Parts: sequence; structure tokens; C-alpha cells
Amino acid sequence: MITNTQSGTNIEEIANGVYRVNTPFNEVPGGFSFNQYLIVDDEPLVFHTGFRRMFPLVREAIERVMPMEKLRYVAFSHFESDECGALNDFLDAAPNAVPLCSRVAALVSIGDFADRPPRPMADGEHLSIGRRDLVWIDAPHIPHGWETGYLFDATTRTLFAGDIFTQGGFGVEPIVESDLVEPSDAFRLGFAAPMGLPDSWAHLTDGEPIINRLASLGATTLANMHGSAWHGSSETSAAMLRELARRVANQ
Repeated sequence: MITNTQSGTNIEEIANGVYRVNTPFNEVPGGFSFNQYLIVDDEPLVFHTGFRRMFPLVREAIERVMPMEKLRYVAFSHFESDECGALNDFLDAAPNAVPLCSRVAALVSIGDFADRPPRPMADGEHLSIGRRDLVWIDAPHIPHGWETGYLFDATTRTLFAGDIFTQGGFGVEPIVESDLVEPSDAFRLGFAAPMGLPDSWAHLTDGEPIINRLASLGATTLANMHGSAWHGSSETSAAMLRELARRVANQ
């Protein structure tokens, strides 16, 4: 459903009670997109805020599904402007909401940056927001950021996968079942190199155990921050995670 005809911002349900807000972005050659994910439950949660300048578009989309003021948690993977730039705008619009992030993010950034004290999540900690149970997984430097972590919705088996499978293009399809390794690897290698920049992965020498842990969750939906979300078997999602990690480690 298009919620803003000028920007192309749209919102679609990608899993039961999980909505992708997608805004196309023309300032990257070949196109790009920014996604936020709304989980509707007794205590609704949004994962990623988008840039501050995008907040009116994201708010407009969310309010097609529920009133913004009902939000209880504003979560994100790591401290970047597309992840949490609009955090304080969300907190202002939702008076009962609190930031939700890793303990490292709370300690080094969000405790000062946010207008409201954060709810730090320990590695492996569970959070009930009503009918569903969310688990926080610390994943430092996967793909980048000391404070990085991810949420896993055990009810819908959705991994909110952040930047791991970043795809170019506008993310026209809300959810796909096709391979994500090739398009995300191609974007990773092709985006930064022409500008003389390193790619977006930290290239950890010991990152494999973290990727294997994410793969072992058994996700059947991958809620990606850039590009289309993905749905398929848990075996396929695990294989894609491991293959992408293998390619990064060998480059």
C-alpha cells in the first residue's frame, strides 16, 4: 500500500503482524531503499527509525496500521543515522515508548543521545510484547558496529537482519523467496569501491561463530533493512547466512 505518492513510501505485511515500511531512495546509483519494521502486539515495537528527515514519511505509513502513540519500543541494530536518526522524533510522538538496544549501544551512545533512558538488552535476553516473544542476539561487527545486535521473533520465526543482506535497488517487492547472497554480495562489492571506500563489512577473523548462531535460529523470514524481505525454509536462510559469511571472510 502506497502511503505517500511523492516519495513512494509504502507499507506491507510480510509476516503475521509484522509490517515493512519501505522508502525508495534515488541518491544512490541504481537506486536504494530504507526499511523500518513495525511489530503489532500488545506493546508494539518498531525496528529501525530511518533518518530524521524521513520521519514524517515513516510516521504516515505506520499510522495506516495503528496510532503512533501506541508504540512501546523503538529498537535498532546499531548506532547509525539510518538506524536511529529519528529516535527522538519517535519518542516525542509516542510518550510511552523507550529506546531498545544492546547494552553496548546504551552505554556508549544512546544513554546520552536519546531523550528517554534506553532499555538495554543483554545477549540472549527475551522480551515479551504480548502474544510474541522476542530474543536479542548480540552480533558485534556483523556486519559493522561494536554495539550491533538483532531481534528474533520466535513466534513468526522472523529475524530482523539489519544490514546483513543489504540489496541495491528500490526494494519494489516487499518479500521475495529468491536467493539473497548474490544481490547483496554484488551491492557490497560494487557500492563502495568506485568511491575508494572499504566495503561495509568489518571482516572479522572470528565472525563465523556469530553467523552460525544467527543461522541456528531457524528463521523463515528475514526482515532486511535495505531491499526486499525474504521468506523461505530455515535451512535456506541458514545456508545463505553461512555462504555470505564465507564470501566476506575470503575477500
